[in-house]
Amino acid sequence: MTTAEVLRSGIALSVEGVSVSFGGIHALTRVSLSAAAGQITAIIGPNGAGKTSVFNTISGFYKPSAGRVRLGGADITNVPVHARAGLGLARTFQNVALFRGLSVLQNIKLGGHHLMESSVLGVMASSAAARREEQALRAEVERRVIDFLELDNVRHKPVEALSYGLQKRVELARALAMRPKVLLLDEPVAGMNREETEDMARFILDVQEEWGATVILVEHDMGMVMDISNHVVVLNFGEVIADGTPGAVARHPEVIRAYLGSETAAAAP
Repeated sequence: MTTAEVLRSGIALSVEGVSVSFGGIHALTRVSLSAAAGQITAIIGPNGAGKTSVFNTISGFYKPSAGRVRLGGADITNVPVHARAGLGLARTFQNVALFRGLSVLQNIKLGGHHLMESSVLGVMASSAAARREEQALRAEVERRVIDFLELDNVRHKPVEALSYGLQKRVELARALAMRPKVLLLDEPVAGMNREETEDMARFILDVQEEWGATVILVEHDMGMVMDISNHVVVLNFGEVIADGTPGAVARHPEVIRAYLGSETAAAAP
């Protein structure tokens, strides 16, 4: 698919025939998938299916042996990890990766520092321009992100003092501070109780609807996946075995046997 075709199709991100191997072990084999702009795409599958390998390839941590990754039509396969943030790609991780010893506000602001124009020396010297940018970043974070994710009452607390569910929300907030066009969420509700899961699902839907972001998530909670996703991709042993709407995927024979079970499939829309 050409760049023009991608842009006309409304695809925000695409993985095209990607293969990844480690010492002769094939983590991904000719994987192709796409995420439509402004929608939520879920990638599901058992442990070892290749979900994290897909995320690491999109993020730039893994370089594919074949295939390519496109963001908004542009080929980013060889773009360095740090440069992808500037192109509008943000990610959270399965395990909380916050900076202990820093406050909620400080952690979230780190997500937006790549947007600042001041040099490293300017920031270190606390120049007038750097201070203005820092103040503007803080104002934007407090107005758009902290209030949006209902973190106002904990903004000055150290992140290690928060519950696990709140820490995951802070990680989402840090990703949003990057002003993402495409947001990758790696198991956003893993380890959460039911109430925390429902809160996170609501926030993800709000990110899609109010921010207009394209969301791609890896998740094991099939109830949440089926509730909030527009599109579901199923991996098994590094290959795509199903791809479509939640209802269509839930009725797919291989998916029913391997992941969902007949009871879940029968309840799907």
